Parts: sequence; structure tokens; C-alpha cells
Amino acid sequence: MQNIIEIFREKKLFLAKIFAEQAKIYTKTAISYLITVFCMTILIRPPAAAGTFYNLNQEYLKKQIESSFNHKLGPNGMKTKNVKAAVVPHAGYEYSGPVAAWAYSRMEKANYLIVGPNHTGIGSQFAIMKAGMWKTPLGDLVIASDVAEKLINTRIVEYDVLAHEHEHSVEVQLPFLQYRFGSNFKFVPIAIMNDFADDLLLDSCRLVGKAIASIIKKQKEKWVVLASTDFSHYVPQEMAEKNDRGVIKTILKLDEKDFFDKVAEKKVSMCGFGAVATVMVAAKGLGARKAELLKYATSGDVTQDLTSVVGYASIIFY
Repeated sequence: MQNIIEIFREKKLFLAKIFAEQAKIYTKTAISYLITVFCMTILIRPPAAAGTFYNLNQEYLKKQIESSFNHKLGPNGMKTKNVKAAVVPHAGYEYSGPVAAWAYSRMEKANYLIVGPNHTGIGSQFAIMKAGMWKTPLGDLVIASDVAEKLINTRIVEYDVLAHEHEHSVEVQLPFLQYRFGSNFKFVPIAIMNDFADDLLLDSCRLVGKAIASIIKKQKEKWVVLASTDFSHYVPQEMAEKNDRGVIKTILKLDEKDFFDKVAEKKVSMCGFGAVATVMVAAKGLGARKAELLKYATSGDVTQDLTSVVGYASIIFY
């Protein structure tokens, strides 16, 4: 937990008790309230992927993201749409950045609930952070604690800081959003531990997706739900394209059951199938009736090495 900074420690607790006594407030409720106020912990998460997945230097990072939009595989312009949800890749920007830029070129400013896979194997199956601040080279972002708390109260997701401490799948989306919209938005991170695309996981993803949609629909501000995933990993280009496009067809049909079946049948090595199923369900709950593939490419399209590639796709739901 070295990366988590705790503010308001034991001295604040002591001061809270003294203050309560001096104010002649002796009820347990009042003292508990004051202790809670003084002892709230602010969690600050430093960037775990800066310097590896994307540039650590602020100015170089801005240029790196700008080049993703202007890349031959990128969108080369903005064309916003009323996007309710999206699928975006999370590899190093030099490989997946141009494909990710397609989804971000269509988005309007909003708050964002980002669901990604848990690569580290640490933490709960559905892990959420309920408060705090995430830092990136482009600025600080605050978690929407009200939305996160409501999700935790459903008891479908669990409050788990450790699952997010070193995980990159949510983090790598944030600089793209900051490049487009600044840091004046809130977000909620969820990491899913998924081993097998089976009915048990699918049932859980459906519950989480429905809960997300139900809670977000009641918010006054606009929210967009993102699924962070890469597709086939380290297979020849031809195999990646065949398997990935077969899976993408099921996503475009908004059919999470068919999607899971296809992933399992073809043994597609995509890391975020749980996140995608969850977001598909949430998108439908938010009123999405269509899905559109904006761009598919692989790492081989960037490196020209087609012997072992990773697949990327930008898909929007509206």
C-alpha cells in the first residue's frame, strides 16, 4: 500500500474527541460523526502505467495522444455523437492509441464509468474504488463517490483498493479523456477478474451491468460507460482478424450471450470479455439500440510484424 497516501491520521482523531468534549457534546452519535469527518481518508493513486504504456512527460504525452488522432490508422478529426457506451483498447499508446482515438473522437463531455479487466490477479472479482483521486501527467481526477457508493450498496461489486493499485486497464483511458475534455469530470473505476467466459460469470456481469444502468439513469449529469479491452493476444494476424471479427459481430448485435459463447468456442484470448459483457448490458439499459465498429486494427498494422499480434477495436453504442 505504499502508493496510497492517507491524510488525517491519529492526531486528527484526538482533536475530534477534544472538540466534542469542549463543545459539551456527549452523545455517541455526535462524537462518531465528528470523528468520521476528521478522519476521512483521502486516497491518492499515482499513475501506475505512466512511462510504460504512455509518456510520463505532460507535453510529450499530449503530443503522443495528438499523434494517435492524426495517425494513418486514427480518425483524423472529431465527429461527436450521443454515445452511451463504448469499447476501447488499453495497450501501449504506440500500438493501440490510433484505434482508441476513434472512440474518443465520437464522445461528448460527460462523466465516465470505466470497466476493465484485472490483469494482476489481486483483489475481488468485481472491484470498485469508492472515493479518492487518481493522478495522471495531465492532472488529477476525482472518483464520483456518490455513484460508487450506490453500486457498492447493491452488494454486487466490492470496495477494493488493492485491485486497482497496479492495474492499467482503467488508467490508460484517463489521459485520452483529459486530452479531449480537461480534468473537470468525474469517473468510477471497476476491475473485473475473469478467467472463463461461462454462464456463471455472464450472470454476474448482467447483474453489474443492470445496476450500472439503473444508477446512472437517475443522475442529473451525463454519463458514458466504457469497456476497456484488447482482443486476440499474440497470434498470427490472419487468426486474430478472423477470430476478433467473429466476436465483434456478436457485440454489434448487442447479444452478450452469443458474445460469451463465441469467445469460449473460438478460445479468443481477449482479456476484457467480462468488461465488454457488463458494458453491453449497461448500454442496453441506458437505451442503446445500435452498435458501430469504428475501427479494428492490430499491433501488426503498426509494427508490420504479422507473426504475433494483438487485436484492438473501437466500438460505440448509441
